[in-house]
Amino acid sequence: MLKRLLACAAAGVLAAWIATGPAAAEQEVSVGLVTTLSGPAGVIGKHMKDAADLAMDMLGHKLGGMPARIIYVDDQFRPDVGRQVTEELLKRDHVNFVTGYIWSNVLLASAPVVLKSGTLLLGANAGPHELAGSDCAPNYFSLSWQNDQTPETMGKFMQDKGMNDVYLVAPNYAAGKDMINGFKRYFKGRIAAEEYTQPGQADYQVELSQIRAANPKAVFVFLPGGMGIQFVKQYAEAGLRDKIPLYSVFTVDEVTLPAIDGAAAGNYEASFWSIDLDNPRNKEFVAAFRKKYNYIPSYYAAQQFDAIFAIDDALRAVHGNLSDTKGMIARLEQAAFPTVRGHFRYNTNHFPIEDFYLLKIAKDADGQYVRHIVEKVFSDHPDAYVGECHMKPMP
Repeated sequence: MLKRLLACAAAGVLAAWIATGPAAAEQEVSVGLVTTLSGPAGVIGKHMKDAADLAMDMLGHKLGGMPARIIYVDDQFRPDVGRQVTEELLKRDHVNFVTGYIWSNVLLASAPVVLKSGTLLLGANAGPHELAGSDCAPNYFSLSWQNDQTPETMGKFMQDKGMNDVYLVAPNYAAGKDMINGFKRYFKGRIAAEEYTQPGQADYQVELSQIRAANPKAVFVFLPGGMGIQFVKQYAEAGLRDKIPLYSVFTVDEVTLPAIDGAAAGNYEASFWSIDLDNPRNKEFVAAFRKKYNYIPSYYAAQQFDAIFAIDDALRAVHGNLSDTKGMIARLEQAAFPTVRGHFRYNTNHFPIEDFYLLKIAKDADGQYVRHIVEKVFSDHPDAYVGECHMKPMP
């Protein structure tokens, strides 16, 4: 009888250990990160991947105190592929969080799949107006900005300077249209022309000829990644740089500057972030990134870095309970995680209210061209679409 009781007790202890010990010890948090890892735009994806890896290194490869891994997938700069790999992350890999997304058209194609599943989606770049307005969702958070906000910054600066006859150029897709609309929301001077180019375009000779013929007082462009490299270099080669000042957003940055180099010297950009943003967290991030990878991080990297720490903070708040989505949403709404931008707060549509700056391209102490902060243009700047957001709570 005693042996039987001991055996039963041992079995009970073993069963309890199996139910609690190993399950808790082996539970792993999985994050799906969707970005572009191939083709000319793959350099942007590299910045995001490297930043996420750095964040995981700093967190001891744990999120919320639990073992964690990131699954990287390549959207190939295509909305259909982005949606496909997003579905695979959810259905095949059963990820707990989804993040990344460079391109607005890719995010717009993919977000409905994630949001319908109830999974938390932390966008780390693209900020289409639909997700800030009519398509806002409780389980979507932007770790960057709404598309219009940065060009609004440049539009306000150029308006304050009394500029006129500005020629506008952007690629013909969701973000390009948002950027132009944002610029025009604050710039009320004369528009010389409004030109939309093909996404991924590499040759801008036709557009440069049209700019030369129009002879505007200034040019404003949004041409991210390889598009910006080609345009800015061809702009300088065409002799326009010294005749017509070039202003831009998401065009001349730490991703493109190594290729553009001196062709962008003296140009102006606008952004919510820069490597010289003066706060302890940003200094820590930039120093750690440069030490690990031996190159200068971009805002793409900064945003993705913040996104990983936001996930960690949300999980810690619910003590690692991955099923407590409402609790994680409540924590994310507080924007309590450490951020490279120093501080910001979330609006009711889960898009940041944050500061924006005018930047100028110049050499740093090492002789590399980087973006330096010239002045703050907006403090605590909200997006223009929050009034269209009628967010329903999670079921």
